[in-house]
Amino acid sequence: MNQVRAELRKLLGLPSAWLAVLLGLVMAPAVVLANAPYTRRTIADGTATDLADLGFRDLAFGIIGPLVLGVVAVSSEYRSTGEDAPGARQLTASLTAMPHRLRFLAAKTAALTLVVAVLAAAAAAATIAVTAATLGDHVPPPGAARVLAAVLYWVLTALLAYAVTLIARNGIVPLVVFVLNSSVVSVSYLLTKVTDLAVYLPDIAGAQMFVRGLDVPVRLSPLTAGLVLAAWVAALLSVGAALFHRRDP
Repeated sequence: MNQVRAELRKLLGLPSAWLAVLLGLVMAPAVVLANAPYTRRTIADGTATDLADLGFRDLAFGIIGPLVLGVVAVSSEYRSTGEDAPGARQLTASLTAMPHRLRFLAAKTAALTLVVAVLAAAAAAATIAVTAATLGDHVPPPGAARVLAAVLYWVLTALLAYAVTLIARNGIVPLVVFVLNSSVVSVSYLLTKVTDLAVYLPDIAGAQMFVRGLDVPVRLSPLTAGLVLAAWVAALLSVGAALFHRRDP
């Protein structure tokens, strides 16, 4: 627990981590507010027939926060500690204080999981509240299972970004790829138009844990979707942990 607390302090001591928390908290509610006039019009004229995903679909926009947290939790370890020692990195000091590498990695993973779980729960509550306030009686009651699935999706996605950054040992490329794919152009979604196998990519499968009306050629049940995403995370974390254990700091 002392190691987990130390990693929590390190993560929450990063300005980029607080920026990620802010993005995670405000993005989804902001999208709900921005889309509210259009959504009300489509409900009024009858073109919006499936209202089950109101609020939940918008939670996908907030995933940028967990992605950034997952990346910076690792990339901060490879940052130079100062101009006086440009070759020295935070990881050297971290492993000096905690030389057992896998235990260090487990503490860092636990800290990231705790932060993202709290962030996801707060973001889900805020998004659902804003959706209910702006759309009123049109919003169906959110099921507890769907909310928990959305929280789990955020946690697993953060761990996915964390694992990829652990393998790459650099945060720039994973951050650019993940943010662009989740906010600008979803390459994964475009691939579903080419092959049905693309629905098993982590972001497409994970979204089906709580979004019911996703336009994909093959629909996965929430349980299957969660297992697919968890399998991706477990595989990449295993590779990342093995490489981290063998590489020089």
